[in-house]
Amino acid sequence: MGRLTAHLPLATRLILVKADGSVSIHADDRAYKPLNWMSPPCTLTITEPDPDAVEQLGINEVWQVRAKDGDTLHISIADVFHDSDHNLGIDPGLQKDGVEENLQALLAEHPGTLGEGLKLVQREYLTPIGPVDLLCREDTGYVAVEVKRRGEIDGVEQLTRYLELMNRDPQLTPVRGIFAAQQIKPQARTLATDRGIECRLIDYDALRGLDNADERLF
Repeated sequence: MGRLTAHLPLATRLILVKADGSVSIHADDRAYKPLNWMSPPCTLTITEPDPDAVEQLGINEVWQVRAKDGDTLHISIADVFHDSDHNLGIDPGLQKDGVEENLQALLAEHPGTLGEGLKLVQREYLTPIGPVDLLCREDTGYVAVEVKRRGEIDGVEQLTRYLELMNRDPQLTPVRGIFAAQQIKPQARTLATDRGIECRLIDYDALRGLDNADERLF
């Protein structure tokens, strides 16, 4: 199979050269995807343009970006409207908010959100097949809580297995289950209901105290 050859006509572009050696060419009409790019590792060489390109198109220099596998990206530079160099420092990485760990921690602090009278016994209660996210207590017995950001059938199956084992323990039984998530798919809700597992939708912002009912219009 031959290599793909593509061409971008001369136009105003944004060219990014990053510290990892990657080069990407962007237009102003899309959120993030570049028009063309070269992934690292690659080398960038700046050469003189062909005299015809200088005369006909006003090209001042040509960038040749070569990848390790031999693929080459040629960038012809005419007018430069802005040229700047910025050291961004060490990237701390993406820190996600609202993941299952955050939900679990907040529910551990506010177990009453899951039901009146519920009190936390332990987070990550260990069973022979893995930890239950929350083990709570109510007047009639224990409650095993599985916390998900998006509730799907797999999560219901997981909680079902925990409940089967925990209800064999004479020191715990009876144990009922609560499947808590920000979103619960209809199939997962149907399966949970069929197995006697309660479903609870979690409002993450309300749990953090960010949703003030007095500030709502409706």
